Amino acid sequence: MQAVEKRFSLFNSLAQSVISSHDTNFWLQKINPLWSVNQPLAKIVKKQIVAKDTVSLILECNRHVQRGVAGQHHPVTVEIAGRHYERTYSLMQLDSAHLCLTVKKVEQGLVSSWLVDRANVGDIFRLGQPYGDMQQHIQTPNLLLLAAGSGITPMLSLIESFSQTKQLIKTPVQLMYWVKTHADVAYIDYLKEVAENFPNFGYQIFYTQEQDERLNQSHVEQLARLDETTVYACGPSGFATTAESLFKHAANVQSEAFSLSQFDLDSNETGFINVTLTQSNKTIAIPKGQSILSSLEHQGIKPNHGCRMGICNKCACNKAQGSTKNLLNGSANHEPTQLLKICVNSAQSDLVIDL
Repeated sequence: MQAVEKRFSLFNSLAQSVISSHDTNFWLQKINPLWSVNQPLAKIVKKQIVAKDTVSLILECNRHVQRGVAGQHHPVTVEIAGRHYERTYSLMQLDSAHLCLTVKKVEQGLVSSWLVDRANVGDIFRLGQPYGDMQQHIQTPNLLLLAAGSGITPMLSLIESFSQTKQLIKTPVQLMYWVKTHADVAYIDYLKEVAENFPNFGYQIFYTQEQDERLNQSHVEQLARLDETTVYACGPSGFATTAESLFKHAANVQSEAFSLSQFDLDSNETGFINVTLTQSNKTIAIPKGQSILSSLEHQGIKPNHGCRMGICNKCACNKAQGSTKNLLNGSANHEPTQLLKICVNSAQSDLVIDL
């Protein structure tokens, strides 16, 4: 038996020295598109509409996909017209082999529009390593979930995990969910079912266009024991910033912003800023007040990036000099030699960055 194992080990070593992993993956995927020696791949096995402009994609995963814990995000890489695009989504684990990806189409969003309108059963994605701190390590007696729009997806993952592990029996969980209209509510039947099965779970839905019920102080005042409550908030950057401010007296507050909506940008900021890229030996002009990453992309420069919402750090680079503004919370940074996340910062003065 030992001799046989040594023979196979020698064969594998020889094969790997002769055939690259890229070539091996190419031929393996001719047999089964999920087979790979090293790539974490997932295949759509079911697609259904769950709300207006929102779909649920059930993914079958291969053995290389690393499962995140409930509430974390995965980088998802798709191929559109021969080019690869990476975006970040929160995935819900259904069982040992399947994940659920829920996507809401974003205006002018290339990847979200493709996933909602054109992705089909059988399409293959590549999933990156999960990350994010909005997890189910709750140290307080109560948990409050605040979700706006597609910010509901990490909350659904947390709720499902609490349900599967029966933590909802002992931990009170309240969900407050903001959407534009009734047609935008996702997974309402699921929320009703969880509430029926677990008395400790409750939810409220607010409508920002039909009834103008945007997050405000009145939502805080209806809650008891805030000092014994962990608050998780996820939504557009303006929503996340408002939640942090309103619930600052809670025992713990964590927020994640998944996009920069138009009203998050300062419309008074006009003009252009010169940005010097030390590695590229270039100086270019970009608009003041806009994301540095998107401004560089409009100039044909393609920096490394991932989530586009300031979480994964793939776009982070060193800022040698200049002033920037964080588009998520409005904070300014004038210090040199700082790590700069170019996806969620705008230039406020001439910059020198290590790109």
